[in-house]
Amino acid sequence: MTSPVVEAYLDHLRVERRLAAHTLESYARDLAALGAFAAAAERRIESLDRQALEAFVREQRGRGLAPRSVARGVAAIRGFFRFLVLDRVLDSSPADDLRPPRAWPALPGFLSIEEVDTLMAQPDVSTTLGLRDRAMIELLYATGLRVSELVGVRLADLHLDEHYLTCIGKGSKERLVPIGEQATDWIRKYASSGRRELLKGRPSPRLFLNARGGSLSRVGFWKILKQHALKAGLPRTISPHVLRHSFATHLLERGADLRAIQLMLGHADLSTTQIYTHVLETRLRSVYDRFHPRA
Repeated sequence: MTSPVVEAYLDHLRVERRLAAHTLESYARDLAALGAFAAAAERRIESLDRQALEAFVREQRGRGLAPRSVARGVAAIRGFFRFLVLDRVLDSSPADDLRPPRAWPALPGFLSIEEVDTLMAQPDVSTTLGLRDRAMIELLYATGLRVSELVGVRLADLHLDEHYLTCIGKGSKERLVPIGEQATDWIRKYASSGRRELLKGRPSPRLFLNARGGSLSRVGFWKILKQHALKAGLPRTISPHVLRHSFATHLLERGADLRAIQLMLGHADLSTTQIYTHVLETRLRSVYDRFHPRA
C-alpha cells in the first residue's frame, strides 16, 4: 500500500508540475522501492534519515541497476523530501545534496574460453595468410597486447626459447610479456614458413606482414579479426580490445595477481586494471544467482 505522503507527492507532480505519465510511473516505482526499504526496517518512509537514504542508494546500485536509473531514483527522493518540507511534514530534508554513488566504468566485453577456442580454429592454417592469422590471434590472446603493439612486434622483440617478448607500449615504456607454449609454437611455424613466403626475399624487421609483404596496419588486423569472428558466429562487436579484455579476465578468474596483470597489460596505474575485478564480481554474482539454492 502506498504511503499517503507519497500519494500526495505524486498528485503534486501530476496536477501542479504536470509531469509526463512515464516520468510519473518511474518516480512512483522509485518511491515504492524506498517505501519497501523503510517497511523492511519497520520505519515510515518520511522518518528515514540521511544514513538510511544513503544505504538505500547503495543497495539499489548493488542490485545492478543502471547508473542512470539510480540517478533518477535519487532525484525522486530529493524531490519527495523537498515536498515534505514545503508541506510542513518535516522541518528539514535529509536528502539535500544526496548523490548516487560513482558509477563503475563500463565493463569491458570479453569472450568465454570456448569462444576463444572457436575463434582460433577459424584461420585455414594450410595457407600462408591463415597461418599468419592464427599466429596473430594466438599471440594477442596469450599476451593481452594492444593492437598497435601487436602489429609493431619485431623479430628482435621475440625471445621464444625463454617464452617472452619485449614490448614498447604507451609512453615509450618497455615491458616484458610472457608468451605461452601454444602461441610460441604458432609463431615458430609462421616465422619459419609463412612469413618467408610473404616477404618474397625482401627485408623487414616486423613479425607480421600484410599480403603484399609490407607492414600490417591496425586497421588491417581489425578487418582480419572481424572476418574470422564472423565465421565463428561471434558478436559483430568483437575487436582486438575484446581479446585483450579476455586475456586479463581469464587470468584473474584463475587467481592471477592483479599487480602482475597490470604489468603484463602495461597499465601505468593499478586503478585502470581494477576494472577487471568488477567484471569478475559481475560474473560471480550471475553464477551465484543461477546456482545457489537460496539465491
